[in-house]
Amino acid sequence: MAQHRHKRETNARRPKAIQVAGPIAIMATFSAVSLGVLLAPPQTDEFLASSASIGSAADSVGVSGAVSRAAAGGSLREDVVSRSESRLKSLKVEKRQTRQQAEQQSARKAQLQVKQERKATVQAVSRAATKMWTTTELNLWSGPESDAAMLGVLDELEKVLVTGRAANDRVEIVINDKSRWVSAGYLADEKPSDEPTLGGSCTNGSSVAGQANVIEVHRAVCAAFPDITSYGTYRGDGDHARGIAIDIMVSGSRGWEVAEFVRANYSALGVSYIIYSQNIWSLDRGGEGWRSMSDRGSTTANHYDHVHVTTY
Repeated sequence: MAQHRHKRETNARRPKAIQVAGPIAIMATFSAVSLGVLLAPPQTDEFLASSASIGSAADSVGVSGAVSRAAAGGSLREDVVSRSESRLKSLKVEKRQTRQQAEQQSARKAQLQVKQERKATVQAVSRAATKMWTTTELNLWSGPESDAAMLGVLDELEKVLVTGRAANDRVEIVINDKSRWVSAGYLADEKPSDEPTLGGSCTNGSSVAGQANVIEVHRAVCAAFPDITSYGTYRGDGDHARGIAIDIMVSGSRGWEVAEFVRANYSALGVSYIIYSQNIWSLDRGGEGWRSMSDRGSTTANHYDHVHVTTY
């Protein structure tokens, strides 16, 4: 009975040994594995490579983004520049078109004015009915403008048709059914005498000093125009200093009467040239009639208040 009980007890302890050994084996195995892991050298290369790979990817993404942004910014600037250039070209085109339109409008206006002037000239010539006499040789001009062409010379004592139009100190006449312009003040209703009339004597008490021809000019003018009493001869410059020039103090239309009287008698009086109202007549260019002079700056210097006569 004792032995049997001992056997049962032995058999009863075996399962407990297995139960204890199992967990011990598991723990031993885990410990060995853990110890192996702890004793193994760390894999730094793989870690660094992995980190580098991640960093490179990030850098690549950053560079790519920067390039993309730069490309996008460049495209934006190009668009702005392109739009600016397009706008400048458009403004240039508009400016050129505006200038061309202004030039075309000016040309049309000028053409219209030319047509109107031609029409007015044709009408004036066709309607001309008044006839007047020339009192001296007159230059024939193509128009009243200062740059008009000279087309010839009209003789003294010619009877011509007058249109009645005047501009720039010239009047329009008709020669061979064509419009011509001559200096104003040299047309008369009555035919002038064929021969200039000298003679008579000075009765107003005026007198001058100078060379013989100067004294003769004074005598003739004083006899023909006794209302003129003021004359000037000697002074310290030019022809006056030589005693061959005389100033006849007169102005306005009366001045032109005196100037024309002296010019008509230039041969008998020994006259070389005459200046009046900023115009000059000279013997050496007598066929040109009265010629305009440049502005000398004052009424006296331009001979508006006196007739200047230079003799030989």
